[in-house]
Amino acid sequence: MLRREGDGCPVAGALQLLGDKWTLMVVRELARGPRRTSDLIERLHPISSRTLVSRARDMERDGLVERRDFGGSPPRVEYALTERGQLLLPLLDALRELGTALGCNDCEDRLAERGEYCDACPRREAPPPTPPRARRRELDDSIVLL
Repeated sequence: MLRREGDGCPVAGALQLLGDKWTLMVVRELARGPRRTSDLIERLHPISSRTLVSRARDMERDGLVERRDFGGSPPRVEYALTERGQLLLPLLDALRELGTALGCNDCEDRLAERGEYCDACPRREAPPPTPPRARRRELDDSIVLL
């Protein structure tokens, strides 16, 4: 784990560890469990894959996330919060409350725009069951051509 240089203040050290906005956004998406890289890119739009991979590497180095490589072709990689990363979850709650109090955004705005709450939102329920795929109509061989 990289020890941060600074003035010795834990606040400054924590802010250096958090880096930029993407760190907490990744934590938000991993709050309910591991996610594949492609899922994170989709859910964190407009993050680029390059930015995501860079942040994920930094977070792995800092002990906030664990990278799980399942191999295969194409490669399958998943990220999950470590115990240390889970220490950031109360900070997400505090930021959500602050954002709501300041009128920055509202959880209902995200629901209206994206059709779901973010993963760390206490309003989020268990994901709805995936509807069964519509079955293809079976070919009807009984058609008579005249």
